[in-house]
Amino acid sequence: MPADRRWTPVSLPDTPPPVGAYSRAIRAGDLVFVSGQLPRDPATGALLGDDIRSQSRAALGNLERVLKAAGAGLEDVVSVTAYLAGIQHWNAFNEVYGEVFSPPYPTRTTVAAELHGALVEVAAVAWIGG
Repeated sequence: MPADRRWTPVSLPDTPPPVGAYSRAIRAGDLVFVSGQLPRDPATGALLGDDIRSQSRAALGNLERVLKAAGAGLEDVVSVTAYLAGIQHWNAFNEVYGEVFSPPYPTRTTVAAELHGALVEVAAVAWIGG
């Protein structure tokens, strides 16, 4: 890693490393970029929940856990990208999202995508400036 790099990966020592060539989260200055969080148990990788509501809560819980490791919280999130296994899940996801986030809500993009067995994946950007 170059000595002048101005960003650092966020450490999550109690979880296995990502299965792909990516970082779970990166802190760059006052911003934290969190990779997509699936509704999986962080220790075992088991899928959590069998419907969109329970999987949304699990994915958003994982997002919150990663943000905490970076020194941030859900209240610091400025932008979210949500991937749903089908656009028919939009209303249920939106209800759970509205329970987790408070106004003024972060910006959000929601798209349908193939998610390898999960119903939802959530990525975010948080601001942790002073």
